[in-house]
Amino acid sequence: MQSVLNAYLGIPAQALTLAAQRTDVLAANLANADTPNYKARDLDFKAALAAASGQTDGATLALTTTAPDDLTAAGTLSGTSAAAGTAAASGAAAPGAGTALAAPAGAGLAGSGVDAYLKYRVPLAPALDGNTVDEQLEESAFAENTVRYQASLTFLNVKLHDLQTAISSE
Repeated sequence: MQSVLNAYLGIPAQALTLAAQRTDVLAANLANADTPNYKARDLDFKAALAAASGQTDGATLALTTTAPDDLTAAGTLSGTSAAAGTAAASGAAAPGAGTALAAPAGAGLAGSGVDAYLKYRVPLAPALDGNTVDEQLEESAFAENTVRYQASLTFLNVKLHDLQTAISSE
C-alpha cells in the first residue's frame, strides 16, 4: 500500500523531504556566519532529487522529433541534421546560474541518505578568519528553498485532496 501511495504522490513528496533537509543545511550556514573556519555547505538539490526519483545518471531527456520540420535541441531542422540534434541532446547540461559546489571530504547529513549530495560551497570572497558563509547568498538560497518547499507542499495538498475526493465519492 505504501508503494502505491508513494507512486501516486510522486516527486513532490521527495522534493518536500529534500527541501526540508536543505533548509537545515542553509540554517546551519546562517547560524555559523560568524564562526571562524566554518565552511558553508549546500545540498545539490537537482542531483539528490534525480537520485530520489530513480534517475541514475541525472542526464537530461533527449528531444524526440516526429517530422522533418521539427526543430532539434541544436536549433536545426530534424530533416537536415539529425546527428547534430542527437549530439546536443545527449551532451552535458550547461552550467547553472547558481554558485559552484565542491565535493566534501566526508562531511554530510548524518543518517539522512543525502550525504553524497551535501557539498561545500565555493566562496566568492572568503573571510580572513576562514569562514566561507556569505550571508546575502545564504539568505537568498534560503528564500528560494522556502518557495520550493511551499510549491511542493501545495502540489502534495492538491494530490491528497484529489485522493480524498476519490475515496469519499464512492
